[in-house]
Amino acid sequence: MDDVNDLAHKKNKVDPLLYCALDHSDPEITLKLAKSLIGSVDGLKLGLEYFCKNGSLGIDSLSALSIPIFLDLKLHDIPNTVAGAVKSITPLSPKYLTIHASGGIEMLKAAAKAAKEESERLNKPRVRLLAVTILTSLDIRDLELIGFNESPPKSVAKMANMAALSGIDGIVCSPQEIKLVREEVGNELEIFVPGIRPKGSQKGDQKRAATPLDAVRDGANALVVGRPITESKDPAEAALKIKKEMYKALFD
Repeated sequence: MDDVNDLAHKKNKVDPLLYCALDHSDPEITLKLAKSLIGSVDGLKLGLEYFCKNGSLGIDSLSALSIPIFLDLKLHDIPNTVAGAVKSITPLSPKYLTIHASGGIEMLKAAAKAAKEESERLNKPRVRLLAVTILTSLDIRDLELIGFNESPPKSVAKMANMAALSGIDGIVCSPQEIKLVREEVGNELEIFVPGIRPKGSQKGDQKRAATPLDAVRDGANALVVGRPITESKDPAEAALKIKKEMYKALFD
């Protein structure tokens, strides 16, 4: 066992957070679930399914719970359009917002610039931007069909470096690329990791998955977990078990 100072250093270095993915379109069901998770998770991730149906009012109702919101919209368009979208979302005050790294370096720079300028104009906290690399539902065969000529790890490494050069705050990658990203960009970027499946749970549509323990050991800053929590009989208890496994990676 490491001494106390070493453990403190580890904890400060990794500081893993747990965000629960509330992938449901019904605002009442989502709000009820969110309330049940207060104190068990560090934030809530809301995606396209929820946002497309409920819009800004749906975000406001959850923001009222005073829990960080991770808005996972994966914006991908020409630089000017994405910059405008970032400015439109800033008044909603999500802590994190996703954009697609595959939109290119100019799009990423435009998004970062827009987030800074709009937060200053509105005197609001700056929305932290996360660049999505390769979706965890894709494997090398899927990428070949799309037209990528490199493996997922190599593609993710290139996107991580591009994000770091663009002023983006972090990236989203699969658990399998965490170590590689850390080697490429050090601690410069936050790493958010979906595709987390506790032992004994089903992978579902996640092709590049890992356990919470392994993801934190490899250097993830935040884990994004959906169905293993939301489909549990006791979501709060399921979340606490995952957090216990996460911190075990720091202190065992």
